[in-house]
Amino acid sequence: MQVIGLTGGIGSGKSTVSKAFAALGIHVVDADQKARDVVQQGKPALSQIADHFGQSILQGDGNLNRAKLRTIIFNAPKEKDWLEHLLHPLIRKDIEQDLLSASSPYAILESPLLFETDQHEMTDKTLLVDVPVDVQVARGCIRDNNSEEQIRKIIASQMPREEKQLKADFILDNNEDISTLSDKVDKLHQQFLKLSAC
Repeated sequence: MQVIGLTGGIGSGKSTVSKAFAALGIHVVDADQKARDVVQQGKPALSQIADHFGQSILQGDGNLNRAKLRTIIFNAPKEKDWLEHLLHPLIRKDIEQDLLSASSPYAILESPLLFETDQHEMTDKTLLVDVPVDVQVARGCIRDNNSEEQIRKIIASQMPREEKQLKADFILDNNEDISTLSDKVDKLHQQFLKLSAC
């Protein structure tokens, strides 16, 4: 089974693209969802995070305070490294199990950090959903109700757009309207079906 890694920066529209592939009957694994799953209540990783950062990292209902954790790791690279060392192997294991269950001709692994982590090693080809930085900022501000400064910080923390373009096997320019996007996904789908038949 061919696995296509799907990535893109904040506001690029990668989730919209992955939904379009899912609508075509393609099995999609969402790495972000796997990252949320491994820190749910009752999971060992959540206890380890609370032991490391203190109980104040949990909300009143016992769930992880993601905003607080995000602030900590954004400002402390060593803490970010500790968290990644804990979570990345757990996330990878869940992704691998989910991909094994796929019954479609090929599968999509949607991951915003596909190239930044070792998740690209689980893929046969990679697809970058690409838009100019100004478009990322505008979409990110609207979607997440964040300030331009916050969105630009997130973009700066991710691999530069140009570097992703060099690493990707396929690039989908998503700087146009939704009907154009649907046509582009259909064309890529046909290409991926041919790849999976080889």
